[in-house]
This record gives sequence, structure tokens and C-alpha cells, in this order.
Amino acid sequence: MSVPISGKVIKRLTLYHHILSDCLLKAKEYISSQQIAELLKIDDSQVRKDIALCAASGKTNVGYNAPELKKAIEQLLGFQAQKAAFILGAGNLGSALAKHADFADYGLDIAALFDIDPAKIDRLINGKKIYPLSELHHVATHEQLVNKRRVEIAILTVPASAAQKSAELLVQAQIKYIWNFTPTILSVPDSVRVCNENLVGNFLEFTNN
Repeated sequence: MSVPISGKVIKRLTLYHHILSDCLLKAKEYISSQQIAELLKIDDSQVRKDIALCAASGKTNVGYNAPELKKAIEQLLGFQAQKAAFILGAGNLGSALAKHADFADYGLDIAALFDIDPAKIDRLINGKKIYPLSELHHVATHEQLVNKRRVEIAILTVPASAAQKSAELLVQAQIKYIWNFTPTILSVPDSVRVCNENLVGNFLEFTNN
């Protein structure tokens, strides 16, 4: 992304992208900001303001060209720039994320998974190999294993009791971004960015409003 965009705007733009993808599946060429707003139950002016960031323009009484707007959002958010990531924890959640087909469309490529369970080692999930957690640093620095791309992103889905130790291993492997699905607040250097995915908090917020 060439300009700073707030997290809330990024989330809305990805929702617009979902809607536009659905339009293409239904062979619908145009969609208006009002239609998008109604689907998401937000203000039409907010949709138009967000779309203006993409330098996309619509036609009066017609709306936006769905394929063009979809491409504009992809360019603004940098979907084309492939980013490789590791998953730590090959349990139910980690495995589900590894199978998430949409990640590739958004530029996220799962390079490998890691676990401590001997029964899972060397298995493939969606074509990606599960390695012993003890080999994290070796795999992170082995060019052939990561297709000569520097892996700087990790998705953490280990049990809470193993979260901090896993984070420390990620720091040692020079991981710069941790997408944390554990209920643990991690202690990491200031150079490492952590995004805490608060599943319980999101659920409670949703059900109490």
C-alpha cells in the first residue's frame, strides 16, 4: 500500500472485495455504493469515501464497474505482492487456516506448518508440510524450503501454555509479524508487530449488541 490506511478502512475494503467477487460469480457487471451499504448495513457516504481511496469512479444511475473496482481494491491493498507465512500449531485451527483457499487470493502463501506432535510431523495439509517446531529456525533460513522468499509472518495457533515460548522461537527466527490466535498477550521486542485475534471478545461484542 502506498498510502497509510486505517485498519477499519482496510476491513471495510476487504468486505467490499467479497461483495464484488460475488458479483462476478453472478455475472453482475455493476453495483452501486448504496447496494454495498445496504448489504453491510453501513452509511452510503462511508462506502463512497472508502472507494474514493481506490481512485475508482462510478457512473450516475449505474454504479461502479465490478471487475474494475475489484481490481482497484486489490491494487490499493497490495494483494499482488505475495507474502509467505508459517503456521505454528497444526491442530484444528491451524489446519483449517492452512486449508483456507482465499488466503492465496489476498497474497498470503502458507509456506509450512510446525508442531510438536510426532504423529503430525511430515504430514501434508493443503500441500504444505508439517515440520517439528524444533526445526523452525532451520526452515526459516533454508531458501529451498521457502522458495527463496524471506518468511517474516507467522500465524500462532498453539495452546496458550506454549504461546510465549513459541513467540520467542519466532523472534529468534527473525519473524517480524505474528498473527496471534492464542488467548495470551505475548511479550516480544518492539521490532515485532503482533496482531491479537480476539475470537472470544468478538463473539461477546457481537452477542451483546
